[in-house]
Amino acid sequence: MVTAGRARKRPAMAAAVKRRRGEAPGPGRDTERERDTEQERGCLQFWAAQSCALAERWTAARAAGPGGAAEARELRRRQRDAFGELLLGIRGLPAALPTLPLELTVLYNSLLFTVGASDSAIEGEADGIRQGLLRVLEACGACGQDLSMEELWEKVLQEVTVEELQAPLHRLGALQAAWWLAAGRLGSIAGLFQLLSTAEDTGRGHCSKGQNELLSLLKAWQVPAEEASLRLVQSAEDLKEILCTAAAFLQGLQELEAGNFPTALSLLQEAAGGFCSKKVLAQIYTCLGCCAQRMGKPQTALQHLKRALQVDFQCLPALSHAAAVYHELGETDTELQALALLYEALEKNPPAVASSSPYFLMRTELLVHTPTLTSLLRHCHPSEVKYLLAQRCLQDGRVTDAVEHYLDFLALLQEGLQQQVPLDGSSALPRIPEVFLEAASALEQAGRHRDAITVCEEVIRRTTDLIPRMLQVEERLEQPECQLPGAGLAGELLSQKKESLCCLAWRTAGYLLQGWAWAKLGESKEAITQFSRCLSDLLRVQLRGPAIEPTENLPPEVEVLQKIRLLSLIGRGTQFLELGRHKEALLDFQHGLQVSPGDPAAASYLVQALWKLDRKQEAAAQWQKLSQSSPGEQKGKGRPLPLYLVLCLEQAMFPHSETLASTVQDYLGTAAQDTSS
Repeated sequence: MVTAGRARKRPAMAAAVKRRRGEAPGPGRDTERERDTEQERGCLQFWAAQSCALAERWTAARAAGPGGAAEARELRRRQRDAFGELLLGIRGLPAALPTLPLELTVLYNSLLFTVGASDSAIEGEADGIRQGLLRVLEACGACGQDLSMEELWEKVLQEVTVEELQAPLHRLGALQAAWWLAAGRLGSIAGLFQLLSTAEDTGRGHCSKGQNELLSLLKAWQVPAEEASLRLVQSAEDLKEILCTAAAFLQGLQELEAGNFPTALSLLQEAAGGFCSKKVLAQIYTCLGCCAQRMGKPQTALQHLKRALQVDFQCLPALSHAAAVYHELGETDTELQALALLYEALEKNPPAVASSSPYFLMRTELLVHTPTLTSLLRHCHPSEVKYLLAQRCLQDGRVTDAVEHYLDFLALLQEGLQQQVPLDGSSALPRIPEVFLEAASALEQAGRHRDAITVCEEVIRRTTDLIPRMLQVEERLEQPECQLPGAGLAGELLSQKKESLCCLAWRTAGYLLQGWAWAKLGESKEAITQFSRCLSDLLRVQLRGPAIEPTENLPPEVEVLQKIRLLSLIGRGTQFLELGRHKEALLDFQHGLQVSPGDPAAASYLVQALWKLDRKQEAAAQWQKLSQSSPGEQKGKGRPLPLYLVLCLEQAMFPHSETLASTVQDYLGTAAQDTSS
């Protein structure tokens, strides 16, 4: 029946086009004009019926309940194409006021299906709005081809006063606001809604102090009543609620990025009370949690993050942020539980669920996408979570668990580096050699010395060809200014030098850990060999500059190398002491104090070496100097050490401080008595 109706209407439509364009002259012009009007009225009724049928088809599909996502997507595409074809048919005639309400309504529905079919609100897709506004001006005898969209809206809303066009124009304005919101053009939206509001509405929506101007304008907008003859596939009331929610969410994210946390919190709370899917609501609560955390309110942050998980248990970023808050609070047990749950959820790899009903076209999540939101909602990779579990366990002294997690992580790497480790620079993972060294440190603490030696050997082997024979390093490694000639090349050379220093640090740290592992196995000669290899490699670095002290002036990479040098000297010196080679031990401890003047471990071992060499007076003088120094003087110096060096630092501490102190004090007491007598 519909096909037959179309066939009957096509000659009438063609005739109407010709009559309107003046292509059908004749003596009975008045009669023909009446016939044209009647035919155009018939076309209008036909198009209205077609539009209504398409809208009812969509309403019936929504009422039937959610089907498959693919089925819904295909239906949206068919509806988009059908409304697009209908709009082309209507625009086949010159613009006329009687047909414009229907044309603008069909345009509104067509654009909504364009959004629904692509699951995005791309500004270029809204070009149909511009064509619609130009046809409105054409019907009123005006033009605006050279105007921008903001100027075009201003001209249409100020010059077109036909009552029948106000509701369709308002609905189209709301759609325009959605596209502008997706593009972040908040000022354009505010200007548009000032135009859409009447004088009475503007007074009611006036933004008082402390209120958000855009939200005030959106809330003050009076939604036009929906006409029964012009069916909509998504109501303007829904669109208003979505705009208010998305505007609050977007501005909240902008304030969060700018560091205006109280304002961000207020706007995000406004968004949380708005119109959105459970998935988006969970995202808003996650952002609220991050905002509260940055405000120094960890308990409030946890409340928001727990709420996010209650709304959508698949909002895994909320669980990740909760673990970070527990870490900040020092609640290690709870943090590890959260990380374990996160890893388990990521391992299951749940299928992505639809953010809302597949029969909802314009949605909040299509309008809000910023780098800040992407960063806050970034999904961790399983390997990142596994590493965090290993790292936290090692830091907390849970050595057995740390070893298990590190070995699991290394197994993940063997399954495929690119699949397991994100390469976009946003990962919390350190460089892979550092993870290997941390794993070796954990194995060493667990008493698995030979396993630790094997892991270190892998790091040494892989970095051998990456280090030049000689590295000349300035006291400060500074990036040259971009505008200087040759700055690009200089910057590249600087990056290469830093990378070489990192590789050298990993290689020498491998030797250092091996040295301590052999020492624990009672193999002093093998330990001395590894410490000597470490020190030999460190000779590749030559520092250039007016001074190399204090250490805070050193580049971080060089400071780590200096600490490795100190720990190797102490390690080799202790093994010389074990073998009774006291003079060689003394030299190493003296060199250690040159590298790090006043270091308590090197100074204590120096006292012991002097004592064993029967140079008791020198030993006593060194001990007095050491005892007069502040206990925390050395502890707070420099930057935090890499985790893989913490064990070596503990192993290098002098274990017999009380015994040595008692011995030296007895000696000093005896010497004092001899002097007095």
